[in-house]
Amino acid sequence: MSEPETTHFGYRDVPVAEKQKLVGQVFSSVATSYDLMNDLMSFGIHRLWKRHFAAISGVRAGDRVLDLAGGTGDIAALLLPLVGERGEIVVGDINAAMLTVGRDRLTDRGLVKGVRYAQLNAQALPFPDRSFDAVTIAFGLRNVTDKQRALEEMHRVLKIGGKALILEFSQVRQEWLKPLYDFHSFQVLPRLGRLFAQDADSYRYLAESIRKHPNQETLLAMMDRAGFAKTEVRNLTAGIVAIHRGYRV
Repeated sequence: MSEPETTHFGYRDVPVAEKQKLVGQVFSSVATSYDLMNDLMSFGIHRLWKRHFAAISGVRAGDRVLDLAGGTGDIAALLLPLVGERGEIVVGDINAAMLTVGRDRLTDRGLVKGVRYAQLNAQALPFPDRSFDAVTIAFGLRNVTDKQRALEEMHRVLKIGGKALILEFSQVRQEWLKPLYDFHSFQVLPRLGRLFAQDADSYRYLAESIRKHPNQETLLAMMDRAGFAKTEVRNLTAGIVAIHRGYRV
């Protein structure tokens, strides 16, 4: 009997069929402390990265935007003023706990009009072809089991001329920074997770998932294979994160 197909879950190899459940357990565990998690992982800079991501998105008034892995509502809150009253943001996430947290946060801020929510799998989007002017995903692609399939789905649901924007942790470009970054990721971060969220394992997985994620050039090539045109990448903070962009033509 053949062995089941495997994929990575952090540094572990697990059956493909199990990864989605394992990732779901991580994000159900950290949902209520997700902002804290991002602050610990990025020294709070993730807030600036997200604002920059929205500012250069090119999203315009009247656009319909799909924000994948958007459960926290952070990106939706930044894009809503850009799409205006005639636009719409569909917040999609595979994790119900994350969606609940994001919906509650946006509702508490009075951000209700023009926002819809959908529990979905990025590898099989429940939308017709050419449904959106833009698709965004921030700090979520690395947790998707089949990233190539997700990119193909993002391309499929974009209108002609629409764009995909990916904000994700990537490969550090400065050699002197790499050992410091590794020390923070693998020694400091799990301890902070245990101290502040009583969950060292989830934080350790998240650090490992960053290292297993395709680097800037590899992800750019994957976008090309998915059918995107005019693909480009912009490094932020020495490549700790990167913004990838591509268009459907």
